[in-house]
Amino acid sequence: MTAGPPATVRLTHVGGPTVLIEVGGWRLLTDPTFDPPGRRYAFGWGTSSRKVGRPALAVADLPAVDAVLLTHDHHGDNLDDAGRALLPAAGAVVTTRTGARRLGDGARGLRPWETTELTAAGRPPIEVTATPARHGPPLSRPVAGEVVGFALRWAGQSDGVLWISGDTVLFGGVRRVAERFPIGIALLHLGAVRFPVTGPVRYSMTARDAARLCRELRPRTAVPVHYEGWSHFSQGRAAAEQQLAAEPPEVRDRFRWLAPGEPVDLPA
Repeated sequence: MTAGPPATVRLTHVGGPTVLIEVGGWRLLTDPTFDPPGRRYAFGWGTSSRKVGRPALAVADLPAVDAVLLTHDHHGDNLDDAGRALLPAAGAVVTTRTGARRLGDGARGLRPWETTELTAAGRPPIEVTATPARHGPPLSRPVAGEVVGFALRWAGQSDGVLWISGDTVLFGGVRRVAERFPIGIALLHLGAVRFPVTGPVRYSMTARDAARLCRELRPRTAVPVHYEGWSHFSQGRAAAEQQLAAEPPEVRDRFRWLAPGEPVDLPA
């Protein structure tokens, strides 16, 4: 017997891109990162970053995870050693096509606009659609690698899908999400990532980019994630809030910052 439509979705921001999503009996985890701070991680092509923030929860604090939604597996700020170690215990891992080949063990790989379904007895099915992401300027994919976002759809959603942007700049691909789906909740990866070796080039959105995107997506709630805790972020929360303060109320009032480690219930 399938449960009725969930009324709320619970979000717990662990830190960085890592969010625990609880809805309809499901526990989904995005981009698991649980290593302690202090280590420097190489991202390839002369780029690297030091982790400077501690996760609000340890792996041992988590409930059993039913699925991991992994926007990409090849950068340590989206999948670190502790996060990688928990993957075998997750019921499913959904990621990019290339990431699934690297991870093996039954990981589900999706290209943009491909869909898979999470099913379990007594829970509403969740449709997971990969959405486009570009982790840098035009023609950067051979350097930055393949990344996707995820749109989550289940029966009874009040305003639209729950969308996870993934690490991306503002470009036509993310704008097309608004053409495909109404958006209820948007988890937006910010931080304006930069590296000394590539100068002013950015590899993720600023708050101003996110505001421009929200004018088109019109989500009920926009939740910033992945903006602090690493040395390669050039725009933390304070600077992001300053940019958002200049936006009109119909844009800035959509944004909701989550206190790390504290569950928040939002309409599903």
